[in-house]
Amino acid sequence: MTRRRTLILGAAGRDFHNFNVLYRNDESYEVVAFTATQIPDIDGRKYPAQLAGPLYPQGIPILDEAELENIIRSESIDLCVLSYSDLNDSTVMELVSRVNAAGADFTMIGASRTMLKSSKPVIAVCAVRTGCGKSQTTRRVIEVLQAAGRKVVAVRHPMPYGDLVKQRVQRFQTIEDLAMHQCTIEEMEEYEPHILRGNVVYAGVDYEAILREAEKEADVILWDGGNNDTSFFKPDLTIIVADPHRPGHEISYYPGQTNLRLADVVVINKIDSAYPEDVDEVRSNTRAVNPRARIIEAASPVTVDTPELIAGKRVLVVEDGPTLTHGDMEFGAGYVAAEKFGAESMVNPIPFAVGSIRETFDKYYPGEEEISVLPAMGYGDSQMRDLEKTIDRADCDAVVIATPIDLGRVIRISKPSVKVGYELQEIGLPDIPLVLKPFLQ
Repeated sequence: MTRRRTLILGAAGRDFHNFNVLYRNDESYEVVAFTATQIPDIDGRKYPAQLAGPLYPQGIPILDEAELENIIRSESIDLCVLSYSDLNDSTVMELVSRVNAAGADFTMIGASRTMLKSSKPVIAVCAVRTGCGKSQTTRRVIEVLQAAGRKVVAVRHPMPYGDLVKQRVQRFQTIEDLAMHQCTIEEMEEYEPHILRGNVVYAGVDYEAILREAEKEADVILWDGGNNDTSFFKPDLTIIVADPHRPGHEISYYPGQTNLRLADVVVINKIDSAYPEDVDEVRSNTRAVNPRARIIEAASPVTVDTPELIAGKRVLVVEDGPTLTHGDMEFGAGYVAAEKFGAESMVNPIPFAVGSIRETFDKYYPGEEEISVLPAMGYGDSQMRDLEKTIDRADCDAVVIATPIDLGRVIRISKPSVKVGYELQEIGLPDIPLVLKPFLQ
């Protein structure tokens, strides 16, 4: 039998899951390599033999997607499998064209084919784009379930940036667990808010093994999605978050539109800071592609611990990194808070950026000389040090921190700082308790 030589296009997450579920033990395919994009320092590594299974005793190399055409030709690739998220439709078609022109077939796997079935009820919270407000939505869902006496375990979309073998199954219950697993800022931003509320969080690489462990201690499994990816588990209820700050993106990004069409419930978030006509556009697009979905309208009001450090001051606004980078947002909760509490100005971070932070600006803001926010990039120790130096160099009176974690716990911040908080606040009915009613009985 001739095995189809296969290249999985990924970003260290969905790609590994697709391989584990569909290709690891299928002798009709030979996965030659993964490619990597979006996340720095992933290429050049290997998916280890311990996880890849007996068909891959040497492991599987992870290569730079920038070399896509060369890889297809040099490795005689037959099939490329798209396995990462938050791509606009034109970028997807550009990938199709590159792959086809280089001589390979291109495929996108149906969402349900990689959804694992749980023995426990599953609620999936996903989104149409990065930065819509999944995190505060998951926190609200857990709050309602816990108030009804349900034991909820959150399983987070993968962010395996370290030793993949050690990260096969990860369980987080305390802040100390974050250090034990050597988490990056991006990982801590997703796990820490759960931990502080007393929630157990699982994550890692092998989601079949992760699910079976989570089932042992849960009444309800909450799938906490990443980017705008689809759920890894088969949900009994699918809640999708949409963002009226980016109207139209809900029907023009992959696989966000897939999520929108799968939704039982769509939360249109941030209506307190969006234009009414943009909220109307998101609502209209939702109704057009998924008329059966129940729509919840919600605000995401910001709070700060020390507003006097903002009023009348020149502030450096630090936002969640992925929201600004591959999420394409121009600003986040920090910018909203700076405006709300009367900042004199938002300091331009570009002149103060060093190392990998400078490279982030070059990649995501090419040609820009002035912006109002600093993405809190921290995919490793070196990048965290670059972020620390950039903040330290900035000419500002205070730092407004809108990351979901206590940033001052992981890097040194020498200037006065303000922590921004934001929670989901439903407006009218239906609301989260109403759509969760079957899980509360």
